[in-house]
Amino acid sequence: MLQFITHRNDLFDEISGTRAVLEGGCRWVQLRMKEASEEEFLRTGAEVGRLCRACGATFLLDDRVELVHRLGADGVHLGKNDMPPREARALLGPGKIIGATANTFEDIERAAVQGADYIGLGPFRFTRTKRKLSPILGTEGYRDILARCAERGIRLPVVAIGGITAADVDALMTTGIAGIALSGALLNAENPAEETKKITNILKKYKP
Repeated sequence: MLQFITHRNDLFDEISGTRAVLEGGCRWVQLRMKEASEEEFLRTGAEVGRLCRACGATFLLDDRVELVHRLGADGVHLGKNDMPPREARALLGPGKIIGATANTFEDIERAAVQGADYIGLGPFRFTRTKRKLSPILGTEGYRDILARCAERGIRLPVVAIGGITAADVDALMTTGIAGIALSGALLNAENPAEETKKITNILKKYKP
């Protein structure tokens, strides 16, 4: 699974970036606009949601639990300092996806107890997309944490995030993760649609 996390650069905004990665075959988009006003988020979210629905893609919001129903999103991704998954579930009901950010096994264990549906585990390496970066995991960090999850019977899908490029995908997928989340690696490519297609083709080798 490939999840695209929106951001802006000199050539793309959240809408045009989403359009490009959907064209390349990505079918999971997380709208992330940390500094945006509610009005701007709703305006952008309406169009990103429309693009996702037209392609049959999963559409998640970063953090904004209160806007999930208004935008018809499929769910929400929660950071470690956002609303706890249990509270989000009480607001959203059983039909919505709730993802949770983790940096350690203990974070995953906590999110599992709270009812998260999947984990965004990272960062893999340094990334400029996040201002407050947790300790870097590297491939061995993922391998160790996934092994502990298996020992404890925690079977939540884990998505690797943080500075990942196409060259990292094969090694990461051997650690037991379910997929990867990308932002800059796609939008900063010479051709984001083609880069997305290249990475989705790599990931297809690992479909269960």
